[in-house]
Amino acid sequence: MIDRRTSLACLVFGLLAARHTAAQTTAKPARIGLLANAAYRPTFDEFLGYLRELGWVEGRNLIIETRFAEGNPRRARELAAELQALPVALILAGGTTLIHAARDGAPATPIVMINAGDAVGSGFVASLARPGGYLTGTTAAGAEVLAKQLELLSSAVPQATKVAVLLNHSNPANGFFFDALSARARAMGLQLERIEIDKASELDAAAARAKGSPLLVLGDPMFFRERARIAELSTTHRAPGMFGAREYVVAGGLMFYNSSAAWHWRSAAGFVDKILKGAKPADLPVQQPTQFELAINLKTAKAMGLTIPQSLLQRADEVIQ
Repeated sequence: MIDRRTSLACLVFGLLAARHTAAQTTAKPARIGLLANAAYRPTFDEFLGYLRELGWVEGRNLIIETRFAEGNPRRARELAAELQALPVALILAGGTTLIHAARDGAPATPIVMINAGDAVGSGFVASLARPGGYLTGTTAAGAEVLAKQLELLSSAVPQATKVAVLLNHSNPANGFFFDALSARARAMGLQLERIEIDKASELDAAAARAKGSPLLVLGDPMFFRERARIAELSTTHRAPGMFGAREYVVAGGLMFYNSSAAWHWRSAAGFVDKILKGAKPADLPVQQPTQFELAINLKTAKAMGLTIPQSLLQRADEVIQ
């Protein structure tokens, strides 16, 4: 009797296991959309690695529909609508401009934000702890990071009384950030010069306006794409630059202070995993970085005739000789 029951249990277990395996084999791959700018392609490769760690392999159980908007908000909205029509289970969008476009072009589609400028201030979520709606993901530390960038830049150029701030007029987060930065500047006794541009062809004139003053460059896809040129113009016009991405310093910019892009992409992979497994964006708290990096390009400092205080160099996580 025991043998018969055991045999029957094994048979049932075997049938269930076979059925589960067959279901896994025949299940359709999950389809997600990525709305991005081509300049961020290297970090996207890292993102694929993070997804693989969570069991999602492109071409096996995952299809990624990638659309590059190249900083054009109208085109980005059209691409978001195109992704929604496929349809996709969710859309990843990097940066405030593209997150706006994804939200407006694909209403009711879950959106995973990657490094939103200010998720609450931009109206993307009700709060970080309880996003509500269809958006969640990662947000920059925002005004706090900009204040720290200003402090570090002032430490590098202590004699400066004015700081030029370069921003893209079409980026919806920049107005909010400039206002927050102005409050910190007043407390430090610094004057800010607001330099707004709409297209890359205006960079030369913008850098000329900043000549001789420290230059703080707000985050923007267009600026990131032109990072080598901005770094060169900054050096040419003796405008020591502070940037929000390490790639600027590698390209010849003076200083970088911010969270790492890798953290945002790794966190985004976690959100994708949860949503594809049934979680609702409204229930997933938005994440903020807690660790930040400082990098200084000494070669650039020497080219500008600038001596970086030793106390600042000792704080740096990376010094490029």
